[in-house]
Amino acid sequence: MQLFLMTVNMLIFIKKNCKEIVFQSVVTFFLYLVYAINQEAYSAFTDTAQKFIPYKISFFANYMFAAYCINYVLLPKLLFKGKRFYFMGSVVVLIIAVILIDEFFLEQIYFPKTRGAYFPGILFSLVETLPIIILFVGCKFAWDFDTKKREVERLKLFVKESELQFLKSQLNPHFLFNNLNNLYAYALQESPKTPSIILELSAVLRYMLYDCKADYVALHKEIDHLKSFIALYELQIGSRGVIAVSFNNLSSGYSIAPLILMVFIENAFKHSTSSQSVDLKITVDMAVSKEGVLTFSCKNDYLDSSNTDNLAQGIGLENVQKRLNLLYPEKFNLEITDINNRFEVGLNMNLLKKQE
Repeated sequence: MQLFLMTVNMLIFIKKNCKEIVFQSVVTFFLYLVYAINQEAYSAFTDTAQKFIPYKISFFANYMFAAYCINYVLLPKLLFKGKRFYFMGSVVVLIIAVILIDEFFLEQIYFPKTRGAYFPGILFSLVETLPIIILFVGCKFAWDFDTKKREVERLKLFVKESELQFLKSQLNPHFLFNNLNNLYAYALQESPKTPSIILELSAVLRYMLYDCKADYVALHKEIDHLKSFIALYELQIGSRGVIAVSFNNLSSGYSIAPLILMVFIENAFKHSTSSQSVDLKITVDMAVSKEGVLTFSCKNDYLDSSNTDNLAQGIGLENVQKRLNLLYPEKFNLEITDINNRFEVGLNMNLLKKQE
């Protein structure tokens, strides 16, 4: 039973570390070739030609044993746990053991009358021993560094996706609460617009909850959503103001992050409707160049005697700026100004090509 469990654990380990095992095997093979060629040159130089392979394998195996001990025992159990002095001491002891095995055991077997007849000194032994070990340990460090780097990138991607989902989950309730308050007011007044507002709100929520779960959606779908969204507010405003909307040169070959432009439009309506009951002026313009650069602007007027002091710092604008930083890093320019009772938003951003 224990043998079976050991076999299963070994298979799991091999499957989990298959790529690293292949990498280390390739590195070991090339290091052996380098060592074998170096030994041929050394043998020719000393006139002690040893053309058979076993001695090379024996000496190389001695170095590899030390390198594997450093890589898979001393590094994880000592150095990576902060035990630096124990690690350094263990490495020194291990290198001394390799030299002793080299000089007083292997050379006595393969070179008893030449190299085995004398001790060349610590310095010479270190020059012969350390390069192979250092190269192998260095390759292990390179592998671990690359593995950790990939793990960090995956973690960053996971955090980014989690933050995006959190920000989008905040947008939906934010929009819903505002419009439910408006619906409540119209219902109290028994306004005939109430059923139409409910239908438009239903269409907008359907898009927000089901059609825009991905990070990016087709541009034409987002435009259709914005039109429904603006129509929802137009029903509420009625004849109390002028809403000018212009969508020009909107190519269907691009995609956009959903619910970003909606926040600016919603904020414009909130600014105006919170401060004045008549003469509302809201302008929305959007165009897309052939190169996929979206130019968006949203402007609205408001009065000082209102409750709009904190609208510019609301959760919607704060979240949309975070989403832009996450989804369009260094690919957008956002300018928000509030001068002379006129609130303006200007956004330029590079859109992505729509995935077929």
